Amino acid sequence: MATMVEKTGKTVEEAINEALEELGVTSEEVIIEVIDEGVAGGVLGIGRRPARVRVSIDEEVLHPSPASDEAPAYYGDDEYTDEPESAEEAETTAYVAAILSGIGIHGKISSYREGDSLHIDISGQDVGAAIGHHGETLDAIQYLATLVANKQSENRLRVSVDIGGYRRRRESTLISMAERAAEKVVKSGRAFKMDPMNPAERRIVHTALQEYPGVTTFSEGEEPERRIVITPSDV
Repeated sequence: MATMVEKTGKTVEEAINEALEELGVTSEEVIIEVIDEGVAGGVLGIGRRPARVRVSIDEEVLHPSPASDEAPAYYGDDEYTDEPESAEEAETTAYVAAILSGIGIHGKISSYREGDSLHIDISGQDVGAAIGHHGETLDAIQYLATLVANKQSENRLRVSVDIGGYRRRRESTLISMAERAAEKVVKSGRAFKMDPMNPAERRIVHTALQEYPGVTTFSEGEEPERRIVITPSDV
């Protein structure tokens, strides 16, 4: 997972937004360094110079302090387990721990049941590598954990795997991106195509813009390139 990127844009704001989108974080979670404010240029863009920024994820985001009231399971060199509520929870948590240990990532796992959902949270130093670009690695771990949790279960168990609150931060980033795009659509009257997203992220965007005045959304394309298109609602 990248923790620092440099981006250029017509303006400093545009360059920052590009960096935030690539890192999958919000502006509150990064350190921003403006390398070059750029020059707008004159007629025909003569003399134009793009703005350039360096954006780094804050250390507190990369290495969050574990909550003092947790009683997590450890994996890696010092491994022990909580008292699970069910066999499915125990097996799934152990499976996730094995995946992380196998790729050399060490930290803590805490889990809890909530109805037909199992929530697994991973915390500790250097666990960000298990997130991947826009959460792709984390999504793969969650998918495999879901298969394990449901292989012998009569009632389908929904499994959510998170690392240091990444999914909450990513949701906030997606909502901000969607709202900025919707604002552009309203002002320009032209449709806007977002970058490809997985189904869960597309649901977040659709929901965020469901009540946004003046726009409608739909998805187009085939996985994994399926994306959301935002259009003026009067088109």
